[in-house]
Amino acid sequence: MKFAKSLKIAGAAAALVFSSLTFASAVNTGENDVAIHGYDPVAYFTKSKPVEGSAKYTATHDGAIYRFSSAKNRDLFKANTDKYAPQFGGYCAMGVALNKKLDVDPDAFYISDNKLYLNLNKAVQKKWLTDVNGYVKSADRIWGGIEDLSVTEVNAED
Repeated sequence: MKFAKSLKIAGAAAALVFSSLTFASAVNTGENDVAIHGYDPVAYFTKSKPVEGSAKYTATHDGAIYRFSSAKNRDLFKANTDKYAPQFGGYCAMGVALNKKLDVDPDAFYISDNKLYLNLNKAVQKKWLTDVNGYVKSADRIWGGIEDLSVTEVNAED
């Protein structure tokens, strides 16, 4: 009887782990649902560089927790999330243009038309910068089709 109960608990735990791996998320989050690896999205605009946020200053948007370096930045974000939240849910903008959901390096960022775009790394960003407008148009078109799919579903479509 104890073995059967343990097996049920193990099965439920495995199902929970599996479901969390395939859960569709429109926002790129890491550990504890934190977006942009804990970096402050407002600082990209106000300081023109990535700044680590603090667990002391947070706001939730689209199911993700954003961290900020100050209460002022948190309040700016809350007042205008559309302005400060990264495009494509914080997934790599170039990846989205290529029909993928890829993680990002917070140091690989670019602001265009007052919108924050993040990339997988500096090498991908270099390619992104060769045709930002063209890649944005492609990514905008593709995002609607992959936004609500899990990373596993999107990236398995090769």
